[in-house]
Amino acid sequence: MLFAQPPTLSIADTMEKAKANSSGWVKRRWGSRSYFAWQSGYAAFSVSKSQVESVRQYIENQKKHHRRVTFQKEVLAFSKETGGCV
Repeated sequence: MLFAQPPTLSIADTMEKAKANSSGWVKRRWGSRSYFAWQSGYAAFSVSKSQVESVRQYIENQKKHHRRVTFQKEVLAFSKETGGCV
């Protein structure tokens, strides 16, 4: 998910709302998926405005990209590279 966030809103609040609203949407749209639930955690990274287009392109090609590298391995590597914690 790529989005612009106001500085007055925390990442935790944004993710809570996104997960709750999208879970409800999935369950309303596809009743057969009433078991749908998000995982308990998430990863969040900030990017500068100059990198938004490259991130958008990455997301667009994510399915193909993750045939080579799993999402989990990529997040762990990126987190270590940027000094984040996992």
